[in-house]
Amino acid sequence: MPTPRNRMLLVFGLGLTQIIGYGTLYYSFSILAPDMAADFGWPVEVVFGIFSASLLAGGLVAPRVGRWMDRYGASRIMTIGSAAAAAILIICASAFNAATYVAGIVAIEAVSALVLYNAAFATLVQIIPGNAQRSITHLTLIAGFASTIFWPVTVELHEHLSWREVYLIFAALNLAVCLPVHLWITWLARQANSAGSASKPAKADAAAGVVIVEHRRRAFLLTATGFALQGFALAALLFHMVPLLGAVGLGASAVLVGTLFGPAQVLSRFTNMLMGRNISPLALAILSAAFIVCGASVLIVSGDWIAGAILFALLVGLGSGLASIVQGSLPLFLFGASGYGEMLGRLAAVRLAVSAAAPFAFAVLIEQGGAWVALSSVVVLGLGAVVAFTAIGRWPRPAPELAEPC
Repeated sequence: MPTPRNRMLLVFGLGLTQIIGYGTLYYSFSILAPDMAADFGWPVEVVFGIFSASLLAGGLVAPRVGRWMDRYGASRIMTIGSAAAAAILIICASAFNAATYVAGIVAIEAVSALVLYNAAFATLVQIIPGNAQRSITHLTLIAGFASTIFWPVTVELHEHLSWREVYLIFAALNLAVCLPVHLWITWLARQANSAGSASKPAKADAAAGVVIVEHRRRAFLLTATGFALQGFALAALLFHMVPLLGAVGLGASAVLVGTLFGPAQVLSRFTNMLMGRNISPLALAILSAAFIVCGASVLIVSGDWIAGAILFALLVGLGSGLASIVQGSLPLFLFGASGYGEMLGRLAAVRLAVSAAAPFAFAVLIEQGGAWVALSSVVVLGLGAVVAFTAIGRWPRPAPELAEPC
């Protein structure tokens, strides 16, 4: 097993690459999209439609990437992903025709499957299986600062540079920072694998999930359903938070209220890190979905009351923060470490395929039915996720000594 110092460096290193990965490949897009649209003479909705297609592409490749992580090692996949992300950002920056640009944007989200959360979670499980649950919480806490850092950084860069030049800088970050870190983590993984018997007890303990073999299929379907419903609700709210707050009558205050989402997201992860040791991932999944339901319900009732809108942003942020932890910890808790990468990939495929439709579908709901109809749909979807996660816990579980390896 890695030394305590190396385990700490592993989590911080992955946290740094997640900040850069999410910042350069995901969060920057909404800021640069209007300039991209203007560059090609398109309505901005077309660019966001391309981005939705790219999210779907990421979901389609996720299962295969998961199998690669199990077979070749997640850290090796992340190393390749860093180089590929840099190359594709350069291709996008150099694209002067529509076909190349569209292919590049779609490829960005496909490559994201190689370097973002699922790959990082799998890396932790493969290197420190006995401590992976806790390390996932620490990792998501660090990575939670991605939007806080990269939204203003992207805005500041875009004040002086074109979107193409910004993408070239982001490509350099992936090459100069993420690639060396992932190379070091690959070396660390090789060291951990060669440790022999010292790592075998931890791997054996982590190999068995709490769901017995005959219930795995139903548990997977319920988990995928919960993730999909929650993912749609969160994606809809995240893409439309400021316009939604404006639609309920907040006006210029909408932007200020929306900024509370990020700190609330980090707060939930920090609180879970300090106090969540005895809370199961399944309980966290139910709680994360319940926060989203409560947040949307508050905004329905409060309307343009500023205090209600603030509570809405805080509750959704708390739910989103826990949801990121649950995406990595719940599959490990339920199904174990064996085939963990492929399991994450299959769940991500369902979640991303559904979430890809959220920005467009939610925009239609707001336009056709108004903010209240759109928020009511979030409440219904969130309640569906609560029901799905709760149903997982209804089945009897084997005693630890009788648990079968997954």
